[in-house]
Amino acid sequence: MEKEISNWIKEYATKHGIKSLVIGISGGIDSALVSTLSAMTGLPTKVVSIPIEQKSDQLQRAKDHAKWLMSKYKNVEFIEKDLTKVYQDFKSLFDSRHQTPLAVANSKSRLRMVALYQIAGSEKGLVVGTGNKVEDFGVGFFTKYGDGGVDIAPIADLTKSEVRAMAKKLGVSSDIISARPTDGLWLDDRSDEDQIGASYEELEWAMEFLAKDTSGADLTDRQHEIIKIYNKFHTSNEHKMLPIPTFKKKN
Repeated sequence: MEKEISNWIKEYATKHGIKSLVIGISGGIDSALVSTLSAMTGLPTKVVSIPIEQKSDQLQRAKDHAKWLMSKYKNVEFIEKDLTKVYQDFKSLFDSRHQTPLAVANSKSRLRMVALYQIAGSEKGLVVGTGNKVEDFGVGFFTKYGDGGVDIAPIADLTKSEVRAMAKKLGVSSDIISARPTDGLWLDDRSDEDQIGASYEELEWAMEFLAKDTSGADLTDRQHEIIKIYNKFHTSNEHKMLPIPTFKKKN
């Protein structure tokens, strides 16, 4: 499947006259896999680290991954743009009323998106998304117009388990594969699981379970809780996963 996805990326880029691929790398497994699949196309691949008050271990994993990619694929270029000062200057424009924790965390993601498109726009490039199936279509765990602002989504039909298996097969670092998934938007060490209240494996189960005829199913207390968590996030984040509502004129 990894060759199919890589070929899909290349075919899409070639069809649309794209000259390069741009991927933000965070030190996490999703971006590590997508950047590897992109490098496999042979097209010029820009892997971009965009630290904003970043944890040192996350930043080091991103750099180590970029170094590994460049040693393996000659079409890969590593770019680092530290936007910490840009973010702090931006945040200072707003008083405390408009500096709620979630709002400023999402601003980090949106600034990174702007940086990726700055590079892509200057190099006739394509911003390649790194969201997996559970994030993009299950619980909507991404920032609207942030990491959700991409041109193509090559792993959005893969579960986290499939992402891990493919990354391992392609030789992605075990440090990245075993790292706790995190969006890297907070100053503390909270993981995705801390924020959601369930692991990706549990969310995958809920997504698959709810897609079937579940009448009469005998569930444990934890399974009931997982379904409740999944439905809460799916409902509240549905606006991210659907097309923008558009008013239609009457004829």
